Amino acid sequence: MFTGKQLLTVAGIFSFVVALLHVAIILVGAPAYRYFGAGEELATLAASGSAFPAMLTLVLVANFGLFSLYAFSGAGLVPRLPLLRVALALIGAIYTARGLAAFHQVFQMMTSSALIETREVVFSVVSLGIGIVYLAGTVSSWNRLRAISRLHRR
Repeated sequence: MFTGKQLLTVAGIFSFVVALLHVAIILVGAPAYRYFGAGEELATLAASGSAFPAMLTLVLVANFGLFSLYAFSGAGLVPRLPLLRVALALIGAIYTARGLAAFHQVFQMMTSSALIETREVVFSVVSLGIGIVYLAGTVSSWNRLRAISRLHRR
């Protein structure tokens, strides 16, 4: 069985990889925006040389980087960040909520003529998995993180 520290370390690595993926999307440009489902409007803007898609994606890179830092903080690999327990629970909830789309996507694939790409379901399942790792690591570490929080307040 994995410890909370190990789970949060893995969660941090996953978020870091997601951040790097978004950097790659910026570098590849329009085809990557299309492939990863950012929408035709962003892909067209990227193809025309607009900075807007890259700037928007850099905001996502920063968010996923921050998610990674929070996970590493919860694992004790970097200094404690503010509101650590709440932030970890919220990050886990964000990933999990995004991942729950997989159930709707699979249902649509089975019952509708709507075109749902398999990769969209895969992206959702990956998000769900990352969310579960964050939540499991947070729950497993909750008491340890509370004790650390009390030490920092003294």
